[in-house]
Amino acid sequence: MKDRFGFDWSKIQGAPFWSKPQLGRRLFFRHIASAVGGYFLLPSRPMETVAKAAVATKGTAKTCIFIMLQGAPSHTDTFDLKEGSWLPAAQFNPTSYGDVRFPQALMPKIAEHVGAGSIALLRSVRAWAGVHGLMQSWVQIGRNPVSALAKISPHIGSVISLELSKGNGQTLPAFLSLNGQAAAGSGYLPSEHSPFQHSAGAALQNVSHRDGTARFDVRYGLLQEIDNESRYLNDIGAGPGEMAAWNQRARLLMYNSNVDRIFNFDQNEKNRYGNTAFGNACITARNLVRADMGTRFIQINFGSWDHHANIYTPNAQLTPMARQFDGGLGMLLSDLKTEGLLDQTLVVAQGEFGRTVGPLNANGGRDHFLQQTALFAGAGIRGGRALGATNATGSDTIETGWHRDRYVRAEDIEATIYSAMGIDWTTIRRDDPLKRGFEYVPFADRDLYGPIHELW
Repeated sequence: MKDRFGFDWSKIQGAPFWSKPQLGRRLFFRHIASAVGGYFLLPSRPMETVAKAAVATKGTAKTCIFIMLQGAPSHTDTFDLKEGSWLPAAQFNPTSYGDVRFPQALMPKIAEHVGAGSIALLRSVRAWAGVHGLMQSWVQIGRNPVSALAKISPHIGSVISLELSKGNGQTLPAFLSLNGQAAAGSGYLPSEHSPFQHSAGAALQNVSHRDGTARFDVRYGLLQEIDNESRYLNDIGAGPGEMAAWNQRARLLMYNSNVDRIFNFDQNEKNRYGNTAFGNACITARNLVRADMGTRFIQINFGSWDHHANIYTPNAQLTPMARQFDGGLGMLLSDLKTEGLLDQTLVVAQGEFGRTVGPLNANGGRDHFLQQTALFAGAGIRGGRALGATNATGSDTIETGWHRDRYVRAEDIEATIYSAMGIDWTTIRRDDPLKRGFEYVPFADRDLYGPIHELW
């Protein structure tokens, strides 16, 4: 049948657009069920929250001291000692502490802590690559530095700052980097979570005014008046408020005797820690933990351990580096323990990878190698033992020592630090500029990596 325009509608299937929708009760409820189920499965929605509810962090650490052993120490000459014809035994004095074999003569103070049950050695760690810069960044951001999100990825310390910083309610920055620059900054996070850099052993710079306290107070008061007027009378965005907050944080550092005591210490104190740059960094770290003025992550950069030649030469290469490390870390652990602070402070020391095993190379040294060992202490860690084991030469893991039963990777150590600090390592933020979702630990939604809770 044709209409008045001559079109035959009888051959057209379906209903005209002006007809009411043919939606029955069953179809209606089917669509409702699909919509509700889809809502629960969307990112950042209830099902994701339910899935994460099972995550239990350790939360035993208030502060983390992370020692980056730049250049990669030889694991089989330090934390995973292997003995053979190549090893100068008198120089190392291999000694057993329970089931742990350790070079007592090379690091006598640390050896005491191993024997006292304060240090755990994680011997099943495997680096992803044997390239210094790449792996130093990988260790500090907990992910592949050439991955899609690497350009915006923050340092582990910046994530801890984001989670635990009290902003204007604290005096010191939450993240400090001592004796060198960290391999990454705050990434896409606000710059207040960037590492505050300082060369240990020297007074904090720019915390006094050349014209004295009185003149500074007058000028600072004038600045506050001008800023207040600009902030409240002119609608120019958030800039003035952010600058005022920055000035307020900086002002807390100036003419502050409590801050001065953290960064200034006498020669006697320096001598106790070995009178080295690394020892000074350990003193500063101890003082930061003791003062409890807001710092939650302290990175100490110490190198170089890149001993491709003459590794066993007395008073060169490995020996002086190990002695400096021993003098600083040994006293740091002793002081923290004496003051009752070690149980709330996680200490982690590691290089970016290990070094070749067995007989030395043609130059009397050791080259880059993926197998390595990491040192853990404090925060309730059960010490006096090694987790995981390697073969006779130290070239590969034969016992992993943890529930995932595989190599420990940089991402797992990252997750362990977060867990110790009470931070959910499976967190996925949805505020990154790439709109891809930033995972604190990569592939958190697939449970690919996780903390080594067997350390406790």
